Amino acid sequence: MLTQQNDEQNEALFDVIIDSNIMVAMRDGVRLATDIHRPARGGHAASGKFPVVVERTPYDKTGVRISERTATNPEPLNRAAVAAYFVRHGYVVVIQDLRGRYRSEGTFTKYLGEANDGCDTLAWIAAQPWCNGSIGTFGLSYCAHTQTAMISLKPPGLKSMQLDCGGFSNAYRGGIRNGGTFELKQATWAFKQAALSPVAEADPVVRAALKAEDIKTWFRAMPWKRGHSPLRWVPEYEDYFFDQWERGTFDDYWRQPEFYAAGHYPDFKDVPVLLMCGWWDPYAQTTTDNYVGISSQPGGRAWMIMGPWTHGQRSITWAGDVDFGPQAIFEGQIAEDYLALRLDWFNRSLKPGEIHADMPAVRYFRMGGGSGRRNADKRLDHGGSWRRADHWPVPSTEFRPYYLHADGGLSPTSPAADNASRTYDFDPANPVPTIGGQLTSGEPVMYPGAWDQRATEQVFGAQPPFLPLAARHDVLVFQTPPLDEDIEITGPIVVRLWISSSAPDTDFTAKLIDCHPSSADYPQGYAMNLTSGILRCRYRKSWEKPEMLSPGEIAEIIIEPMPTSNLFKKGHRIRLDISSSNFPHFDVNPNTGDPEGRAQRMQIATNTVHTGRLHASHIILPVVASSTPLA
Repeated sequence: MLTQQNDEQNEALFDVIIDSNIMVAMRDGVRLATDIHRPARGGHAASGKFPVVVERTPYDKTGVRISERTATNPEPLNRAAVAAYFVRHGYVVVIQDLRGRYRSEGTFTKYLGEANDGCDTLAWIAAQPWCNGSIGTFGLSYCAHTQTAMISLKPPGLKSMQLDCGGFSNAYRGGIRNGGTFELKQATWAFKQAALSPVAEADPVVRAALKAEDIKTWFRAMPWKRGHSPLRWVPEYEDYFFDQWERGTFDDYWRQPEFYAAGHYPDFKDVPVLLMCGWWDPYAQTTTDNYVGISSQPGGRAWMIMGPWTHGQRSITWAGDVDFGPQAIFEGQIAEDYLALRLDWFNRSLKPGEIHADMPAVRYFRMGGGSGRRNADKRLDHGGSWRRADHWPVPSTEFRPYYLHADGGLSPTSPAADNASRTYDFDPANPVPTIGGQLTSGEPVMYPGAWDQRATEQVFGAQPPFLPLAARHDVLVFQTPPLDEDIEITGPIVVRLWISSSAPDTDFTAKLIDCHPSSADYPQGYAMNLTSGILRCRYRKSWEKPEMLSPGEIAEIIIEPMPTSNLFKKGHRIRLDISSSNFPHFDVNPNTGDPEGRAQRMQIATNTVHTGRLHASHIILPVVASSTPLA
């Protein structure tokens, strides 16, 4: 575990001086507002050259991020306070508003343009007299996406990266689109950020119009139409949003560096990268994919930390309605705090010397093992502990198939009958409501984390009677008997189904669940969601060339839920739910085959999952034979 230096005992600590709103010109002449936080002595900038760390943000370079808090101090720091910490330890810190955001010039188009702007910013920094030629980048979420975009152009001086909950490995496969569907967190994000845009700031009428919109009502009216959505008041936001929604096929648009780190992993050569994310974060897949993609390249150097956290919430023990125990927090387990981790990382990667062998390649939190009782905060005590590994997936992993049976069983034994199936009607006007999961920016229509898969009045889209999702006619449930022994599942998960449908196009969803047995606190048991995935059937053969289903066609599809790590305790059940919607996490397929983002009509689809020996649908689980505790 890292320990933070004691500032009172370190006589070398610097003071801080800030040059605010320096307008740095990009290659097209647009200027981006940039704050320079520099080491100082006696109120004047210290002489000499220093390593530089950079954050580029759409969230106000002077603002507060809720992720910059600790378990002992829940009051989050603003960016100036974070910068001051690094400056006192001998770094220059550069924080910049992105194009079209806050004090920067230009037009904002979400994600795009960050490769050029990031490269131009680093080139400007490298030429400054206070830069010693060693530059590191850091940031969470969007601020991680900007980093993987710029590295494609090999900016001068870039020698270290710290990616927290982001840095698209492939935004088409996760973050914007997923399995061919569209992630509707993009809608809630756009609506919130349009209200903070320079257009809204400058025009009180636009601000009032946005404030008058009820986002929940608009979600009930999905699908939206261009020019007639709650984003219409700020057209640049509506335009980029619909551009992403309507581009269903994987083409050159999605291969741009801002969306597709996987397309330029060789560019990461000799740049050490520290990756961090949570199991309840929409970028869990991106993080593990980036670790594998970077570390497998010649000269690739990556380290990874995966916790039981929602987006950036590393200093609390719970996610949703489930508590993972005192070890779940970052502080005291991985480092003294998040500031100390980043300082240690940049000291290792930007200053003379090597990243030491004492830093495990992979640190991950294995959820599970708790009492199963309701704790003092009225959350399920699921528990968990930290583990370490030399690589990802964990070297002792066995990828074990569990087969779906027509009677609702889930078993390592393949079906005996040649042909069997289960069928349901999927009505897009009554989709399965989202209850937790790998989410961010979805409030107030969806919330992340682990929850009992039971509809309540608080669940958006749920209707009375409020029953478990398993009671719905359009949710197929497959589960093991109570387990005879503990089973650790850690790593990537694949669901391979054989399906057919009455519709030319439809979706299939898969959700992995840890079923806690009945107890005094939970007499009806507790169906805790772990991870989920989705596939739009027109993309079952190719992301580039969609193909509609034919009547009666039995088609193979592959669903890839987010990776996870969980200890299924003896007496629990492993459960897999199959359906055709998860709304509002993903947009709802109208079952018509109409163009995406433009469909306005719907029809009911009769969907079938085949479970016989000839079409043996199954889930492949990463069963870990043994894992090493994090010392």
